[in-house]
Amino acid sequence: MSASPVDDYVGARLRARRIMLGLSQDMIGKKVGVSFQQVQKYERGINRIGSSRLYQFSKLLDVPISFFFEGYEQCDAYQNEETQYPSMIAAEDQHAFDHEHMSSRETLELVRTYYAIKDEKTRKRFLDLLKSFTELDQSA
Repeated sequence: MSASPVDDYVGARLRARRIMLGLSQDMIGKKVGVSFQQVQKYERGINRIGSSRLYQFSKLLDVPISFFFEGYEQCDAYQNEETQYPSMIAAEDQHAFDHEHMSSRETLELVRTYYAIKDEKTRKRFLDLLKSFTELDQSA
């Protein structure tokens, strides 16, 4: 059980950024001087991340400290019986996206891979191709 919805949110943002950069829990744990198990606890919101540790993560992951809190005020910070973490998506977008899909490893790796495509035209064509699959799926 987490300490608070803020801890859950900050941990989810830490996890998302780590995966976007293709780093393991062990890799970032070693760089900041904690075990991968401790990184897991931070990411799940089980343990709070202290200010000095949050500063280390921000430097390591090349984001400002504010990154870990961005969007929190727009999210649904109230927990229901089934989930122990707040949505990371702004309220107006909550119906469009499922939080669990948006923060899944598969989604984060897809986004990281997409932005690894350097040629803008190729990226656009790839996006168009993905959209065409959803159109085919909906018409079936």
